[in-house]
Amino acid sequence: MFQDLVKSQKLFFDSQQTKSLHFRQKALKKLKDSILSHKQEILQALSEDLGKHFVEGYMSEVAQVLEEISHALKDLKKYTKPQKVKTPITHFGGRSEVVYEPYGVVLVISPWNYPFALSLIPLVGAIASGNCVILKPSSYSKNTETILEQILCECFASEYVCMVKGGHQETQALLEEKLDYIFFTGSVPVGKIVMEKASKNLIPLTLELGGKNPCILDKDVDLDMSVKRIVWGKFFNSGQTCIAPDFLLAHKSHQNELIAKIMHYLQEFFGEEKMQSSSYGKIITQRHYTRAKELLEVECGEVIGGGFDDEKHKIEPTIINFKNLEKNHEGLLCRVMQEEIFAPILPIFFYEDIKECIDLIKTYPKPLALYLFSQDKKLQRKIVEEIPYGGGCMNDCIVQVANAYLPFGGVGHSGMGSYHGSANFETFSHKKSIYYAPKFELPLRYPPYSKKIFGIAREKILDFLFAGGKDGMAK
Repeated sequence: MFQDLVKSQKLFFDSQQTKSLHFRQKALKKLKDSILSHKQEILQALSEDLGKHFVEGYMSEVAQVLEEISHALKDLKKYTKPQKVKTPITHFGGRSEVVYEPYGVVLVISPWNYPFALSLIPLVGAIASGNCVILKPSSYSKNTETILEQILCECFASEYVCMVKGGHQETQALLEEKLDYIFFTGSVPVGKIVMEKASKNLIPLTLELGGKNPCILDKDVDLDMSVKRIVWGKFFNSGQTCIAPDFLLAHKSHQNELIAKIMHYLQEFFGEEKMQSSSYGKIITQRHYTRAKELLEVECGEVIGGGFDDEKHKIEPTIINFKNLEKNHEGLLCRVMQEEIFAPILPIFFYEDIKECIDLIKTYPKPLALYLFSQDKKLQRKIVEEIPYGGGCMNDCIVQVANAYLPFGGVGHSGMGSYHGSANFETFSHKKSIYYAPKFELPLRYPPYSKKIFGIAREKILDFLFAGGKDGMAK
């Protein structure tokens, strides 16, 4: 179905144009200018697809892409130069370098929850690295898909950057092609399919997935500020964020105040009629909305909230108070604790000993993010060292994704590979190692090996070079 598209992109890549520093810079600047000129249409599309307020849409999507472009333009000249590395004394007289080489034709498959940012941030990395790109956005966010297509058609010829519209059938067809790299953001089940398809042609890939991201609220915190940040992070984009806190583990010392503070900030953010607030978004489709409603079918927890607007696909910000972590094993068996929530629902357990939290978190696959609210430096270090996860924050939620100097990505079940900032360039580049040999050479490597060199047995020279040599002997 897409053989001709892939063929045309491979031919264009082989023309060497995309590798030119000037060509890459011009492409990125053109993309930036187009985004700025269509800013209002982008924000309107995000509002129609997900009910995002214009401020939220700009902050979480448009600004993120503009920052990535600025970062890439600032450092692009440095990235495109060969990187000199040390050469050991065993290679005396030679020199070594690493060249960042673009893969070729890259397929970017993006999701619906941040349909603009998660389409264009990897696209920026692929362009900056000198690749040709096929973008396949989600068909669920149709309005954003339309403006993305308009921007890309304005900026690029299809043999360089092309967007493919459609659903499952089109995605499957693209995955059958012999691409040079695949970048996928989405769910774990679909990620497994993408990886299986890629393996047939040994195509390298990055998977940005998700998971049950824990949030721990220690006793040693500024409770008011902590709750404010947790509520914002959880209910941003109506909970449809892969790095949102998935469940909250709060110290039992907060049992009497926590729920009241959460409800206070929900009202402060969204008012009495929360689902009517222009600052509160909606669930993307009827299918996702129905699934979210079903997650609230629990018998052993207190559901606080849970209002529904079937017509607008809105669910009121909802808390499930499962109370005691150690005793309430039934709560952990509920569906809401067995899969990634991806909805405005926050389960809460209260714990007594931090070991309970660590043991519970380790029963789940490695999460994409973890959040700890604590001023205890020893506890912060303990959590970082003992629990594997993609990345996270201390005393805040989800803002790590906005730092272009931090690589963003999962580990194990939550993904592989990372991007953003310099990691964006590295992800879409193959590190090609080059050694430049000198004109002269040492006779050490040539037979007969029993023959002495300079009157010294070869094994003694080798012992000195390999076993006795130090880093300082490399140049």
